[in-house]
Amino acid sequence: MENITGKLLKEELLPDMCDISEYFIFQQDSAPAHRVKETVDLSTETPAFIPPTFWPPDSLDLNSVDYKVWSVLQEQVYKVKVNDVDELCQRIQTVWDELDQRIIDKAIKQWCTRLRACVKAKGGHFEHKL
Repeated sequence: MENITGKLLKEELLPDMCDISEYFIFQQDSAPAHRVKETVDLSTETPAFIPPTFWPPDSLDLNSVDYKVWSVLQEQVYKVKVNDVDELCQRIQTVWDELDQRIIDKAIKQWCTRLRACVKAKGGHFEHKL
């Protein structure tokens, strides 16, 4: 059975990304859901791929999805108790479809500031310094 992360990436996120732009980079960090075989295998289906060994250990601070978007999604998805995996998948999809683009834009605008902070911290944790 394919994991939820892999399924959402393959069926929803990657097609949406390809529709929006021909150029994007898929960042593979060391989050547990990113290390499962099905998710790792998705790297072969992306135009550009950065493996976890090329990112600093606190790369969550550099990934706009991790430092902003997922927290907003999670808050919205879990406003009401989730009863099963199917309902969880549906809620994630619904919340994603309704996500305000300004949230994503703001997260992307923060990226250069975060990158500079990461360099200054020599790849270490820097979230508390922003």
